[in-house]
Order: sequence, then structure tokens, then C-alpha cells
Amino acid sequence: MSRSKWKGSFVEKNILNKDHTKLWSRSSTVPESMIGNFVLIHNGKEFKKVLIIREKVGFKFGDFSFTRKYTSKIKSSKVIQTKKKKV
Repeated sequence: MSRSKWKGSFVEKNILNKDHTKLWSRSSTVPESMIGNFVLIHNGKEFKKVLIIREKVGFKFGDFSFTRKYTSKIKSSKVIQTKKKKV
């Protein structure tokens, strides 16, 4: 269920009051006042550096710091080439 429009978007108070660079609040919405700033967003293990641009305003901070590491299911071409040389 989405947030009511009359309440407005959720932004944590300490993000607006201070010039923060490290953010733990992934559920906060990106405000317009942060355009052009670099912020470090916590993904549960480490901080990811993100530049806030106009297109990111209105999205959540958590959308730009992924919590899972993507690993490809396809074998790399180097592994396939070494197997062909040995045969």
C-alpha cells in the first residue's frame, strides 16, 4: 500500500537539517535540496557512493544502493577457451 498524498513524501528529519554524506535511511525519498551532492548510502554491509541528479528526485535512497551482488550464470569465455586448448 502506498503512502497517502496528503502526508507528502517521507524524508527523515536529520537528512533535511544537516548536510549529511552518510545515510542509513534507505526508505527516505530523495529531496530536491540534495541535487548535485554525493551521498554514501548504506546497503547493509558497506556504503555506496551515489551522485544525486535531477532524475533521482522523488525516488527512494535504497533504489540506488543494491543489497545483493549479481553473479552471472553464464561461464566466462576465458574458462571455455582454456578447456578447448587442453583437449
